[in-house]
Amino acid sequence: MKLLRILGLIGCLLLIAGCGANTVTRGSTVNTSGGDDTAGDGFTGMEDSVIDTESEYAYFSKDYFDYEIGDRVFFALNESALSDVAKEILMDQADWLQRNPDTTITIEGHADERGTREYNLALGARRSEAVRTFLLQQGVGAVRMSTVSYGKERPFAACSDETCWSKNRRVVTLIEETAGS
Repeated sequence: MKLLRILGLIGCLLLIAGCGANTVTRGSTVNTSGGDDTAGDGFTGMEDSVIDTESEYAYFSKDYFDYEIGDRVFFALNESALSDVAKEILMDQADWLQRNPDTTITIEGHADERGTREYNLALGARRSEAVRTFLLQQGVGAVRMSTVSYGKERPFAACSDETCWSKNRRVVTLIEETAGS
């Protein structure tokens, strides 16, 4: 997960470097006329308003959320406490959600195959509630979030050893609705 984030950051930096001086941030202007900015205020009287729509689309998209920020966090065996790594991912999720105020999410709690169906449903519910509570503390509105537990019913990986079990002990944050989608 961390490797993907680093590779994504490197890719973004390369993209930015390749765009040169013509790339500006939201609401900025760029002088495309070559005019003189004697006042030093960024305006020459001949500016065009430019938005780097490719970068903004990427940041505000569901794919960016899922693959760059991370749509899931993982848990230790029989635990619903958030790890430091999980908290970092959830802080990034909260930031993205605050920048996308019309987005609603479903927080899915999952468990590995060990234990009874009832135990794993309760464990998945505790995990999804831990994520919901953390996002609430980061300023994400309660009305934008719903939780569900699938327990062991929807495994991500199917095998009976720790390599699969660790992938199944998770909470997935699903983007449900975004304005304009």
